[in-house]
Amino acid sequence: MSYQVLARKWRPRSFPEMVGQEHVLRALINALDNNRLHHAFLFTGTRGVGKTTVARILAKSLNCETGVTSRPCGVCSACREIDEGRFVDLIEVDAASRTKVEDTRELLENVQYAPSRGRYKVYLIDEVHMLSNHSFNALLKTLEEPPPHVKFLLATTDPQKLPVTILSRCLQFNLKRMPPELIRSHLANILEKEGIAAEAPALAELARGADGSMRDALSLLDQAIAFGAGKVTTSEVREMLGTIDRDRVHALLGHLANGDGAALLAEVANLAEQSPDYTGVLAELISLLQRIALAQAVPAALDDSLGDRDEVLALAQRISPEDVQLFYQIGLIGRRDLPLSPEARGGFEMVLLRMLAFRPASPGEAVKTAPPVSPAPQKVPPSTPKRTPVAETGTAAVREPAPPVVSARPPATVTPSAVVAPITSAGNWAELVARLAIGGMLKQFAEQCALISHEGSRLVLALDQGASTLRSKSREEGLRQALEKHFGQAIDLVIEAASAAAVTPTQLRRKLNDEKQAAAEQAIVDDPDLQSLLEHFDGRVQSGSIRPIE
Repeated sequence: MSYQVLARKWRPRSFPEMVGQEHVLRALINALDNNRLHHAFLFTGTRGVGKTTVARILAKSLNCETGVTSRPCGVCSACREIDEGRFVDLIEVDAASRTKVEDTRELLENVQYAPSRGRYKVYLIDEVHMLSNHSFNALLKTLEEPPPHVKFLLATTDPQKLPVTILSRCLQFNLKRMPPELIRSHLANILEKEGIAAEAPALAELARGADGSMRDALSLLDQAIAFGAGKVTTSEVREMLGTIDRDRVHALLGHLANGDGAALLAEVANLAEQSPDYTGVLAELISLLQRIALAQAVPAALDDSLGDRDEVLALAQRISPEDVQLFYQIGLIGRRDLPLSPEARGGFEMVLLRMLAFRPASPGEAVKTAPPVSPAPQKVPPSTPKRTPVAETGTAAVREPAPPVVSARPPATVTPSAVVAPITSAGNWAELVARLAIGGMLKQFAEQCALISHEGSRLVLALDQGASTLRSKSREEGLRQALEKHFGQAIDLVIEAASAAAVTPTQLRRKLNDEKQAAAEQAIVDDPDLQSLLEHFDGRVQSGSIRPIE
């Protein structure tokens, strides 16, 4: 007996055998059980998700000799002939090869005649979007007023190309892409019944390579069995698919976590010996970063389908959440731009070096900057003449008196001090946050904290309730280390829930900006020259155009 491919051998023959698509199956089962059957069904979705399979099972349900049922017997002559593709009242048409209007008219010539053997005459038109406009017009009249013994089952991968007149006359069911875990589980079930040994990570690789298509997954499984001479191993599946060893991707991220550029480039050189697809390698790196972010946010949600859960958890401890998010974003942009690179390996290396170069400095790391130059002290004039607001076409601007120029303050020591001057006000705390050697999400976290009290080495802050998502142990520890570096001594940092009276640096900055804006607008209103100008020319100040000049 000739070999039957897995996609055909394990094709579902009843609704309970279907994997996934529960939202579609429930609607069809309820319609069959309650005898509420529409005359036209449209099944949409990407390749290999079960559109034609569902349509054939529905045809069996309509014509089973036991009656219209959601559970066809599968043994009567109608069920067997439909399974074998020779049931005379199931007319299957590939619209891609019959696009002309003459083909459609020929197909519909016998619609008015009763079925030869079955209860219904079922027209299954695959890739229906390939029909011409004239063909759709020929089909439309029949869809609008079909004979009671006719059912139309339409399937397409591109419903956007169907005329709305066709869509409005069909019940539409959108079949979803299969999730990788569901595909992996189904492949494992089939291999168990086939008696073929397989490694779990190999099945996970096949499931990911199928890209949501169960049929593609079964075809890849057939290929993997042949490639592995009757067994399915991880190394052979990766070789077949052209994917790299996941340990190499883990090693790349490990070198990034260490900030070791030399080891990073050495790993790329080892990788280059395999002549990999660098776009695929970057995709693997991005996928790993997503799993690390998941492990940091919700560790229990991290599965072990790829067999690397412990390694991912270890990397999640070594790389900060901020770095993971930054690496992920750089990787996404790099994958988009990689085809523009003159040479694939060089483009891939630049993405990694960009991750290394733009890695945020931790609170304990010194920020390298140009040495500050203190300006010479300047005398402040005894009186500053009042500046007249300047009115411009469409925009009014206000120049505030220039602040006195003072010499730069010497940098704060890191030398331990026995006495630390207490922070006494929200303004003092805001100034301190601005001077701390922090940035990114850590600085945002600090700017959302308000001063409650500062006595000795104990500093009590209150986090704004609207910024609670910024709170994490790593950020609290980072802020504490930055404060200890600034004050030169250990700091007992306590962060509480904010009260209504607490003012954060962000709120203080917003308040100061509002006050400056109000003062600028009032200066325009009070300026007699401008008001005279507006009155003379029947002008007005454009709303929202007034901005204080810093």
